[in-house]
Amino acid sequence: MNTATDTTHCDDLMTALTVFRKDAARVHRWGGTLAAHLADGSRLLVAGNGGSAAQAQHLTAELVGRYRADRPPFSALALHADTSATTAIANDYGVQEIFARQVGAHGRAGDLLMLLSTSGASANLLVAATEARRLGMTVWALTGPTPNPLQAAADDALCVRADSTATVQELHLVAVHMLCESFDSAIERHTARPRRSPARQHWAVTGKERP
Repeated sequence: MNTATDTTHCDDLMTALTVFRKDAARVHRWGGTLAAHLADGSRLLVAGNGGSAAQAQHLTAELVGRYRADRPPFSALALHADTSATTAIANDYGVQEIFARQVGAHGRAGDLLMLLSTSGASANLLVAATEARRLGMTVWALTGPTPNPLQAAADDALCVRADSTATVQELHLVAVHMLCESFDSAIERHTARPRRSPARQHWAVTGKERP
């Protein structure tokens, strides 16, 4: 029987974190891509079930609010947070459609959809991924161990290798914070670049001098 002093949970987390560190470059790349899209006026849609919904909503809070330093707000929507929409859609169309229908309403080509699932097998997330790709959105997935259906349905996936659902969720939160840090750094670099003069900007786009 486990006791209050049992460190198994911590040991499992440390083991999984050691493996997870190898995916740091992927999270950093996502942050730069997310910054480029959101700075250009696109938006991020996120969704998850249960604990993964909480993690997803944590991410949108950091982007609409702030992570560390003050910066402009960026468009990020947690689809599961609209309880009236999700319950109405579930009642009228079935639980599998609760996220896909919202993706169809809010998503546009060039937007991003991030889906969080410890199992990588949630039907409502898989349907949402299919709808997003139909619209020309980029789909990212944060999942548990690979292989899983959501990994296959996404454009890119970070799959945490851990046996415990709790450990997977804890590392998803680590990924969320790393993503926010990378995002903020990319936004800071973007805003620090000197702005081109209108004539120089015209030349860069057309290859011709402005008349």
